[in-house]
Amino acid sequence: MKVTTASALAVRIAEAACVTDAFTLADGQVLDSYFDEYRLAADPQLLHDVADAMAALVPEDAKVLAGIELGGVPLVIALSAATGLPAAFLRRLPKRYGSKRQIEGTSIEGRRVVLVDDVVRSGGQLAGMARILRKAGAEVTDALCVLERPLGGRLLLEEQKMTLRSLLTESDLASPAEARS
Repeated sequence: MKVTTASALAVRIAEAACVTDAFTLADGQVLDSYFDEYRLAADPQLLHDVADAMAALVPEDAKVLAGIELGGVPLVIALSAATGLPAAFLRRLPKRYGSKRQIEGTSIEGRRVVLVDDVVRSGGQLAGMARILRKAGAEVTDALCVLERPLGGRLLLEEQKMTLRSLLTESDLASPAEARS
Protein backbone atom coordinates (compact mmCIF):
# COMPACT_ATOMS: atom_id res chain seq x y z
CA MET A 1 0.00 0.00 0.00
CA LYS A 2 1.46 3.37 -1.02
CA VAL A 3 1.03 6.19 1.46
CA THR A 4 -0.56 9.25 -0.10
CA THR A 5 -1.12 11.46 2.95
CA ALA A 6 0.45 12.06 6.33
CA SER A 7 -2.88 11.28 8.00
CA ALA A 8 -3.08 7.91 6.24
CA LEU A 9 0.43 7.09 7.48
CA ALA A 10 -0.51 8.21 11.02
CA VAL A 11 -3.51 5.87 10.97
CA ARG A 12 -1.35 2.95 9.80
CA ILE A 13 1.25 3.66 12.49
CA ALA A 14 -1.44 3.95 15.16
CA GLU A 15 -3.02 0.65 14.10
CA ALA A 16 0.30 -1.18 14.00
CA ALA A 17 2.29 0.29 16.87
CA CYS A 18 0.13 2.11 19.42
CA VAL A 19 -0.69 -0.14 22.35
CA THR A 20 -3.15 0.71 25.13
CA ASP A 21 -1.66 -0.92 28.19
CA ALA A 22 0.48 0.04 31.17
CA PHE A 23 4.07 0.91 30.26
CA THR A 24 6.75 1.77 32.82
CA LEU A 25 9.48 4.23 31.79
CA ALA A 26 13.07 3.97 33.04
CA ASP A 27 12.35 6.71 35.61
CA GLY A 28 9.43 4.72 37.04
CA GLN A 29 6.68 6.84 35.47
CA VAL A 30 3.80 4.69 34.22
CA LEU A 31 2.03 5.53 30.97
CA ASP A 32 -1.39 4.16 30.00
CA SER A 33 -0.35 3.60 26.41
CA TYR A 34 2.87 3.25 24.46
CA PHE A 35 4.40 3.17 21.02
CA ASP A 36 5.75 -0.29 20.19
CA GLU A 37 8.54 0.43 17.69
CA TYR A 38 9.10 -3.29 17.16
CA ARG A 39 5.63 -3.65 15.63
CA LEU A 40 6.44 -0.80 13.25
CA ALA A 41 9.84 -2.31 12.35
CA ALA A 42 8.30 -5.76 11.85
CA ASP A 43 6.07 -4.49 9.04
CA PRO A 44 8.38 -4.01 6.03
CA GLN A 45 6.00 -1.84 4.02
CA LEU A 46 5.18 0.39 6.98
CA LEU A 47 8.88 0.72 7.88
CA HIS A 48 9.63 1.65 4.25
CA ASP A 49 6.83 4.24 4.17
CA VAL A 50 7.90 5.74 7.51
CA ALA A 51 11.50 6.02 6.26
CA ASP A 52 10.32 7.68 3.05
CA ALA A 53 8.31 10.21 5.08
CA MET A 54 11.19 10.82 7.50
CA ALA A 55 13.62 11.39 4.63
CA ALA A 56 12.04 14.83 4.13
CA LEU A 57 13.06 15.72 7.72
CA VAL A 58 16.78 15.04 7.18
CA PRO A 59 18.76 18.29 6.95
CA GLU A 60 20.32 18.83 3.52
CA ASP A 61 23.86 19.04 4.90
CA ALA A 62 23.66 15.81 6.92
CA LYS A 63 26.48 13.37 6.22
CA VAL A 64 25.66 10.43 8.54
CA LEU A 65 22.52 9.06 10.19
CA ALA A 66 23.07 7.49 13.63
CA GLY A 67 20.51 5.10 15.12
CA ILE A 68 20.29 4.47 18.84
CA GLU A 69 19.93 0.89 20.01
CA LEU A 70 17.51 -0.75 19.82
CA GLY A 71 14.52 1.13 18.46
CA GLY A 72 16.55 3.50 16.29
CA VAL A 73 18.50 0.78 14.48
CA PRO A 74 15.82 -0.53 12.08
CA LEU A 75 14.71 3.06 11.47
CA VAL A 76 18.20 4.26 10.63
CA ILE A 77 18.78 1.32 8.27
CA ALA A 78 15.55 2.06 6.41
CA LEU A 79 16.24 5.82 6.44
CA SER A 80 19.76 5.22 5.15
CA ALA A 81 18.32 3.22 2.26
CA ALA A 82 15.74 5.95 1.56
CA THR A 83 18.26 8.82 1.60
CA GLY A 84 21.49 7.20 0.44
CA LEU A 85 23.29 8.51 3.54
CA PRO A 86 25.60 6.14 5.44
CA ALA A 87 24.58 4.89 8.87
CA ALA A 88 26.20 4.55 12.26
CA PHE A 89 24.82 2.54 15.16
CA LEU A 90 25.04 3.62 18.79
CA ARG A 91 25.11 1.35 21.81
CA ARG A 92 24.04 2.74 25.15
CA LEU A 93 27.24 1.28 26.59
CA PRO A 94 30.44 0.20 24.84
CA LYS A 95 30.56 -3.44 23.82
CA ARG A 96 32.33 -5.42 26.59
CA TYR A 97 34.10 -7.80 24.20
CA GLY A 98 35.32 -7.95 20.61
CA SER A 99 35.68 -4.43 19.21
CA LYS A 100 34.59 -2.85 22.53
CA ARG A 101 33.03 -0.03 20.51
CA GLN A 102 30.08 2.12 21.39
CA ILE A 103 29.79 3.55 17.86
CA GLU A 104 29.62 1.10 14.94
CA GLY A 105 29.18 1.50 11.19
CA THR A 106 30.50 4.38 9.13
CA SER A 107 33.02 6.91 10.45
CA ILE A 108 31.49 9.92 12.20
CA GLU A 109 34.61 11.96 12.95
CA GLY A 110 34.40 15.46 11.50
CA ARG A 111 30.99 14.79 9.93
CA ARG A 112 27.52 16.22 10.51
CA VAL A 113 25.58 13.42 12.19
CA VAL A 114 21.80 13.30 12.65
CA LEU A 115 20.53 11.16 15.53
CA VAL A 116 17.60 8.84 14.79
CA ASP A 117 15.34 7.22 17.37
CA ASP A 118 11.83 5.86 17.55
CA VAL A 119 10.25 7.88 20.37
CA VAL A 120 11.39 11.01 22.19
CA ARG A 121 10.01 11.52 25.67
CA SER A 122 12.33 13.41 28.05
CA GLY A 123 15.13 13.71 25.50
CA GLY A 124 17.75 12.41 27.94
CA GLN A 125 18.82 9.48 25.80
CA LEU A 126 19.30 11.65 22.71
CA ALA A 127 21.19 14.31 24.68
CA GLY A 128 23.48 11.64 26.13
CA MET A 129 24.15 10.09 22.74
CA ALA A 130 24.84 13.53 21.24
CA ARG A 131 27.53 14.05 23.92
CA ILE A 132 29.13 10.71 23.03
CA LEU A 133 29.12 11.53 19.31
CA ARG A 134 30.52 15.02 19.92
CA LYS A 135 33.29 13.58 22.10
CA ALA A 136 34.12 11.24 19.19
CA GLY A 137 34.44 14.26 16.87
CA ALA A 138 31.02 14.50 15.22
CA GLU A 139 28.93 17.62 14.73
CA VAL A 140 25.45 16.93 16.12
CA THR A 141 22.73 19.57 15.81
CA ASP A 142 19.65 17.55 14.81
CA ALA A 143 17.64 14.55 15.94
CA LEU A 144 14.80 12.74 14.17
CA CYS A 145 12.09 10.57 15.64
CA VAL A 146 8.91 8.87 14.54
CA LEU A 147 6.93 9.98 17.59
CA GLU A 148 7.38 12.85 20.02
CA ARG A 149 5.62 12.55 23.37
CA PRO A 150 5.17 15.84 25.29
CA LEU A 151 7.42 15.00 28.25
CA GLY A 152 10.09 17.71 27.91
CA GLY A 153 12.37 16.23 25.25
CA ARG A 154 12.16 19.10 22.80
CA LEU A 155 13.11 21.64 25.47
CA LEU A 156 16.04 19.58 26.75
CA LEU A 157 17.38 19.14 23.22
CA GLU A 158 17.04 22.88 22.54
CA GLU A 159 19.13 23.49 25.67
CA GLN A 160 21.73 21.11 24.16
CA LYS A 161 21.68 23.16 20.92
CA MET A 162 19.82 20.48 18.99
CA THR A 163 16.73 20.66 16.80
CA LEU A 164 14.18 17.86 17.16
CA ARG A 165 12.32 16.92 13.98
CA SER A 166 9.46 14.53 14.62
CA LEU A 167 7.38 12.76 12.01
CA LEU A 168 4.39 12.65 14.40
CA THR A 169 3.40 13.97 17.78
CA GLU A 170 1.25 12.12 20.24
CA SER A 171 -1.81 14.15 19.20
CA ASP A 172 -1.35 12.94 15.59
CA LEU A 173 -1.90 9.37 16.79
CA ALA A 174 -5.50 9.47 17.86
CA SER A 175 -6.81 5.98 18.32
CA PRO A 176 -7.35 4.27 14.95
CA ALA A 177 -11.13 4.39 15.43
CA GLU A 178 -11.00 8.14 16.15
CA ALA A 179 -8.69 8.76 13.18
CA ARG A 180 -11.13 7.02 10.81
CA SER A 181 -14.16 8.95 12.07
